[in-house]
Amino acid sequence: MQQILSYDAVVIGAGPVGLASAIEVQRRGLSVCVIDKGALVNSIVGYPTNMEFFSTPELLEIGDYPFPTAHYKPLREDALDYYRRVTVAEKLTLRLYERVVRLEGDAGEYTVVTDKAQIATRHVIIATGFFDIPNKLEVPGGNLPHVSHYYKEPYAHVDRPVVVIGAKNSAAKAALQMARAGAHVTLVVRGAEISESVKYWIRPDLINRIKEGRIKAYFNTLVQAVTPEAVELLTPDGPVSVPATYVYALTGYRPDYALLMALGITTQNDAASTPSHNPETFETNRPGVYLAGTVCGGLNTSRWFIENGRYHAQVIAEHIAATTNVPQPS
Repeated sequence: MQQILSYDAVVIGAGPVGLASAIEVQRRGLSVCVIDKGALVNSIVGYPTNMEFFSTPELLEIGDYPFPTAHYKPLREDALDYYRRVTVAEKLTLRLYERVVRLEGDAGEYTVVTDKAQIATRHVIIATGFFDIPNKLEVPGGNLPHVSHYYKEPYAHVDRPVVVIGAKNSAAKAALQMARAGAHVTLVVRGAEISESVKYWIRPDLINRIKEGRIKAYFNTLVQAVTPEAVELLTPDGPVSVPATYVYALTGYRPDYALLMALGITTQNDAASTPSHNPETFETNRPGVYLAGTVCGGLNTSRWFIENGRYHAQVIAEHIAATTNVPQPS
C-alpha cells in the first residue's frame, strides 16, 4: 500500500539546485521534501573519480554555507561531502531511490505519484538536470555492453585500445587521463577540430598529445557501427576500422522529456525544445509547478550550471511564499 503524505512543496531532484530550492522554501516556514530516483546529488556521484570542478568553491555554495576545501577548484569528493553536510545541517526531508511517475490534480491541490507513495502538495519544483539521459549512438552496436556514456576512471584500460567519441570537455579529459594511464586512445570527432568550448588549460594539452601521436584522432568523422572488437568509422579518406575493447560515447546529455511530459510540462517549438516556463518566476504551464537549474535550458545544456542555476531557488521560493498563506509566529 502506498504511503499518503502531504507537504507544502515537493522538489523533484536532489542535486545542488534541488537542495538549494528546498532550503529556500523551508526557510520561509513551509514544509518540503526532496525526491530523487537515485542517490543524494546523484549526478555528482556519477562524475569521474577525483574530477576537478571548473568552478571555484564559492560558486558552488548553497544556503549561504561556506564550501571548505584545500583545493583552488574542488574535487568531486569535496562536493559530495559538502552537499551532504548542508543537507544534514538543514534537516531536509529526503526520499531517495524513489521514482516520480506522474503529477495529478490542479493548482494548489497536486498529488505527486511515485513508485512508493502519493504525496499531496500545493507546489512542485522540478530540478532534474540532464545528466541522466545521454545522447545515444544511433548506429548498429551502439547499445553493446562495452559502450558507455559515462567515464569514471582510466585504470581498467591499461594497454587496451579505447575509442572516445566527442570533442568537448568530458571527452577531452577522458582521452587525456586514459592516455596517461597507459591506454591506447583513439578520439573520434564529428567536426573539424577540438571544440573551442573546451577549457583553455585542457584544449592545448589535448591538441599537443594528438600532434605527438600519443592520442590518435579522426576529425570530420562519423561512427558507422560498433562491433565487439572495433568501431567502424567513415573518415574523409574513406572507411576505417579502429580496434576497441571499450567505447566511451561522450556525446552530451539531455533533460528527461518523458518525465516532463508525465508531469504535464509542455515544451516550446524552438531549437532547444525548451520546457515551457516564465523566465521571471520559473513557473511552468502548470500553475504552482516550477523549473529550476539546468532543466530550464532544454537541449541547450550549457546555459545553466550550479553557479547560476542555484539562484533560481530564491526566486521560486519567494514566488511560492507570496502565493501561500504562511503561518506567522505569535
